[in-house]
Parts: sequence; structure tokens; C-alpha cells
Amino acid sequence: MQRLVVFNSISLDGYFADAHGDMGFAHNPEQDAEFAAFTSSNASGDGALLFGRKTYELMERFWPTPAAKTMPEVAAGMNRLRKYVFSRTLKSVSWQNTVLLKGDLVSEVRRIKSEPGGGIAILGSGSIIAQLVPDGLIDEYQIVVVPRVLGSGRTMFEGLTGRLSLKLTKSRSFRNGNVLLCYEPVR
Repeated sequence: MQRLVVFNSISLDGYFADAHGDMGFAHNPEQDAEFAAFTSSNASGDGALLFGRKTYELMERFWPTPAAKTMPEVAAGMNRLRKYVFSRTLKSVSWQNTVLLKGDLVSEVRRIKSEPGGGIAILGSGSIIAQLVPDGLIDEYQIVVVPRVLGSGRTMFEGLTGRLSLKLTKSRSFRNGNVLLCYEPVR
């Protein structure tokens, strides 16, 4: 069974997107070769990506464009990997290697996890995360805390009605002030 991992950057005050849905705050302008190598290595896997419509549209507007060439390894991975997008409103998708899913989210994720593969990563997509938590479908949360305060925005767990207990499995700090925190659910 494939592992389902959430990989998101959040602000110091806990938001993965600002009040307008923008995630650009996560691109820390301070150059850090170690952090750049870390993000490049994440894009080199052979798994799949899972998005909700809003995150898909943000990603699709950037990664296939010439502007993404400033991060060539990440752009190559984002464009090469299989992508699943859940949407009730999209009629079609145009980004290469993307599959549009309109069925029941929980059932579809269970099916995808049961197929052979190199794992699945959710990027952004807070509404997807909140819907999968109650069924225990997320195996790990990899959170990069970015040293910025947004004041308002969206949390990854927006709409979650129950509690979620997690245990820290790994942490790592970077010169640019970013801190990676890895958690697994307490089952």
C-alpha cells in the first residue's frame, strides 16, 4: 500500500495560504543551498501528487511555464509526476500526466493508495486534507514552517471537526530560518 504524505509550508502563525489563497509567502527569498537541495530531492521521486481544484489551478499556472525553469529539478518533477485532481467543477485538465477525479474522495484515495507506486503527496489542498483525516488515510505530515507571519489565511485543517493527535518523528532546521517538522498520526 502506498503512503499518503502531506507536504506543506505554513507561516509561523499557522496558515498554508494567505487570505487570498496565495501560497507565495513560502518562497523564502534568503538563498539557502541546503534548503534548495532538500526541495530538489523531494521532486526526484517516482510517486504521484494529489490536489484539490484550487491548488491544482495554482500549480498548473506556474510549473509548466518558462518561469518555473528557475527551479529546474523541481519543475521537471512537478511536470513529470502523475497528478490526481479532485474537483466537482472542472470539466477537463490540461497539465501533462493529470487525471481528473470526480468520484467520492475517500473511496478514490483508498483505491489509489492500494495501487502499486512510489507514494502520494498532497501539496496545499487544505480541504482535501480535512476530508481525509477522519478516515485515517494520511500517513505522514511534513510541514515546513516559514519565518513569516501572515495575520490571516487558511489552515490545512480548515473544516476539521474532530481532534488529530500526532507524534513528531523528525525535525530539521535550515539556514534561511525554515524548519521542517515531520509527524505521524497517533493511532
